[in-house]
Amino acid sequence: MTTFPRLAAVVLLAGLAAACSQGSGSGGGPAGAGGRAGAAPPSVEQLAAKVGCKPRIQVDAAELRTGYCRTPDGEFFVTTFASQAGKDAWMDAAPEYNPHLVGNLWTVLSGRQVLDLLRERLGGDLHLTDHRTKRMKVVG
Repeated sequence: MTTFPRLAAVVLLAGLAAACSQGSGSGGGPAGAGGRAGAAPPSVEQLAAKVGCKPRIQVDAAELRTGYCRTPDGEFFVTTFASQAGKDAWMDAAPEYNPHLVGNLWTVLSGRQVLDLLRERLGGDLHLTDHRTKRMKVVG
């Protein structure tokens, strides 16, 4: 993947920007963090385990965690968020030219072929273009 170093840098910078942004407040169990009542969102490790990977944690902050994985399917980043506001901030800073696999308080960033394979096991929606424009195509 020739753009992988650039992709990694963008993910890390976006993660750090979201981690440094003001949080949504102090209370926040799973329901307060934007998850379904009574159900905690999955961790980086849980998502990675579903696809046979032990992630190398790249960002470990209060608002988000990012792990790098390499499997036979390919290379990718898994990011989980403590709140919907944190996820929204990350999505706003995410590269618009790369597809994202997006779930409840998590996202996976990689190339389209890798995301198609991962989606079979993780679920989520595939965002193929910039989510901020009307041209966004979500494969659900």
